[in-house]
Amino acid sequence: MWFYILRRLLYNVPVYLGIIFFMMLALRVNDPIWAFLGKNASREQYEAFAAKAGLDRPFLSQYARFLADLATLNFSAESWDQPGKSARDLLLAAIVPSLAITIPALILTSLVSIAIGLAAAHFRGRWVDRALMIAAVLGMSISVLVYIVLGQYFGAFWLKKHFGWSPFEIAGYEPGLSSWSTYCLLPVLISVAVAMGYDTRFYRAVMVEECGRDYITTARAKGAGAGKVLFVHMLKNAMIPIITNIMITLPFLIGGEILMEVYFNIPGMGRRLLTAIVAKDFPVVQVFTAMFAALFILTNILTDILYAIFDPRVRLS
Repeated sequence: MWFYILRRLLYNVPVYLGIIFFMMLALRVNDPIWAFLGKNASREQYEAFAAKAGLDRPFLSQYARFLADLATLNFSAESWDQPGKSARDLLLAAIVPSLAITIPALILTSLVSIAIGLAAAHFRGRWVDRALMIAAVLGMSISVLVYIVLGQYFGAFWLKKHFGWSPFEIAGYEPGLSSWSTYCLLPVLISVAVAMGYDTRFYRAVMVEECGRDYITTARAKGAGAGKVLFVHMLKNAMIPIITNIMITLPFLIGGEILMEVYFNIPGMGRRLLTAIVAKDFPVVQVFTAMFAALFILTNILTDILYAIFDPRVRLS
């Protein structure tokens, strides 16, 4: 197992190096210094700023320096938009708020969607199946902005207006478990509602396909009950597509919760990256993009490892 993990990591090193190379090239297509300083800046200001930021050196030298920073996790480059703070400071400050909404949302969405998918497959063709799929399609058809607006209005504003109390705040963030439900639970519930439509239909399709397998027919012929067939036989053998869907979703979820973080004023990674892009904060954009690329690669490696753990037919050789 450990040899396989090491080999997968080594295989992906050239991939990551290529990603970083082209990412750094893309960020320099339009000169980031002129974009930040503006067209009214003088040539002297430009050269002084370039020397301070280390962008006056040859590109390959900048590339090697950034790779060294990645290898040592030394993101000490100062933010252009927030002087006195390094890209590392901003990254560390944004990780916990992002995970506070993305990980619970992923776990809840997966558990609920798999359970509904199993129920729909078990009652396939009946009114229960049709009702669940109609609800899933309706859920997919509604924009995430509608969920956010309705959630903030009825979940926070309306309750406070009519009852003087609400378990949720409309926006804001405070660290700590004691305040998690107040600031993060509503965004998590909205994220679950948004993602359940697609995930439910996907898991239902997977379970229906498994229902026709020979091992399901054999299990039923041996007298296995519906619960054992669903949760022991079917769910176990459907883990490969389930793992694939969850692991593909994870990096997109962490980087894609921008709307939740913006509308609920949560200082997570997506919102921080968006703020840096708008402010043309080049060092922060470069570091965050590199971290998201690393997350994608590590997720792919973890997916292969989980395949072998949950399905003995998969070998790591």
